[in-house]
Amino acid sequence: MTNLHTSGAAEPDHRSSRPRAVLPALCATQITSWGIVYYAFPVLNARITADTGWSTTATTGAFSLALLVSAASGIPIGRALDRRGPHKVMTYGSVLAVTAVAAIAFAPNLAVFYAAWLLAGIAMAATFYQPAFAAVTRWWGPRRVHALTVVTLAGGLASTVFAPITATLADHFNWRTTYVILAALLALITVPAHALALRAPWPAAPEHPAPSGTAHGQDTVARTRPFLLLSAAFALSGFAVYAVVIGLVPLLTERGAGATTAAWALGLGGAGQTLGRTLYAGLARRTSAATRTVLLITAGGATTLALGLVPGPIPLLVVLAIAAGMVRGNLTLLQATAVTDRWGATHYGTLSGLLAAPATVAAALAPWAGANLAQTFGGYPHMFIALSVASLAAAALAAIPSEGMVRVGRAGWRTSRRRASDPRT
Repeated sequence: MTNLHTSGAAEPDHRSSRPRAVLPALCATQITSWGIVYYAFPVLNARITADTGWSTTATTGAFSLALLVSAASGIPIGRALDRRGPHKVMTYGSVLAVTAVAAIAFAPNLAVFYAAWLLAGIAMAATFYQPAFAAVTRWWGPRRVHALTVVTLAGGLASTVFAPITATLADHFNWRTTYVILAALLALITVPAHALALRAPWPAAPEHPAPSGTAHGQDTVARTRPFLLLSAAFALSGFAVYAVVIGLVPLLTERGAGATTAAWALGLGGAGQTLGRTLYAGLARRTSAATRTVLLITAGGATTLALGLVPGPIPLLVVLAIAAGMVRGNLTLLQATAVTDRWGATHYGTLSGLLAAPATVAAALAPWAGANLAQTFGGYPHMFIALSVASLAAAALAAIPSEGMVRVGRAGWRTSRRRASDPRT
């Protein structure tokens, strides 16, 4: 049987065509983009509602809309990345992100607030991890795990850097001025970095040995049972993970922490992401793709359950937030490598967009659903317990043996020639 993905044997290592500045540029832009467009919101949301009179449900609904738009935009953006590379996608995405954040700052009513977050959703799809991972996967070839780890190590610091910065700015200015300052930082860092560092020619897609049905395109892979099960598992897990991120600050304040302490805990959770990602390469060497998927999703559920059950003291809850961040960091790399571990890198941008779309939709619903779950269950601790159940369900989906798949050791699973060539799977 032919292996769908060997560890890069058929993939050229495009060292000569890599922009030398790509890794430092992507590290800086991932920290800044995630820190401002995503992580500033949970820090500022209480101030937004207090100042405007808009309900928490309404404001989190706008944030959820952005994530839904990001999920829908990620699929065509993934196709554009496969064809043309990240230079224009990420540069124009950065310009759009600056515009969106500035529009949020000046929104006079909920309608404009929602429209601004809609723009932010498109910008997320064009600047967050998906395009950065596509760039690294194509330029680094068989050395992609190292490069992906570097980018996500930096990205994990987004909340560590910007949650405290946002909280400090909000202590001295109102939320609108804080967002204006953040928009200026976003413009100064991300637009020139993407415009200047990602200009190198886009390498041709690698050709990997594959069964004839799979080689014909990404659509066949996306219809297979393994792809659909993995997509469902990531969606459930993503729902729980992102609801935990958004719910952490109110959970800690409900436990008695001050707003600044809670923001620092969120930031330290980001540091945990960075620490956790340093362990992923070792885990990948010792486990199959299927095994580590189950292990990491289960670990995410365990840390969520612990946050829901442990009443304090606050330092212990901060430690648990860091542990949850460590798992979250590994889950990011797990999703970044899921396509290449199983189906190769030829259609990485498109397949990763399709794989990420349900998870992004789930993440979009998480802030709104989390707030409603907390209200339904009588507080954030009970909400966290419910989220842990969702993670365990995701782990169960990931553990289902896939019909037509055979084990290939550390590479995880591959599709048999008969089943891969059958478009009905």
